[in-house]
Amino acid sequence: MEEFKLAADSSSRDLVPIALAVHAVLSGLPVTIRSRNNLGVQVEEGEVKSRSYTGPILERVLAENNMIKTRPETGNYANVPVIVAPIRDSSGSAIAAIGVVDVTGIFDIADLMSQHSQIISQMRYCAVPSEKS
Repeated sequence: MEEFKLAADSSSRDLVPIALAVHAVLSGLPVTIRSRNNLGVQVEEGEVKSRSYTGPILERVLAENNMIKTRPETGNYANVPVIVAPIRDSSGSAIAAIGVVDVTGIFDIADLMSQHSQIISQMRYCAVPSEKS
């Protein structure tokens, strides 16, 4: 029987199956994952784009051991909303971090509502000319 173990020293090769599975479950959203002591993988469009990947938010999550939702200022996903969470061992220490592009973060509800109100307001002032025979 095969066995899979995730550890702080897991290599990018070890992380590929996790990244591909999460990528598939999330309908193809980009996924990144790295262990605490080794670089990880980046998966996009159904394939592994990098086997030596890290990013500023993956590193922050490993250091802080907390989930982070943000728009990174640097890196491959600069200005793109991401969610990155730690993967913890039985003692609660972050041994890896996994991140995905946050499609919910792309939409700012307050901004959408503001634009909706502006469109409705503008439509009130636009009269559709009536056809006269």
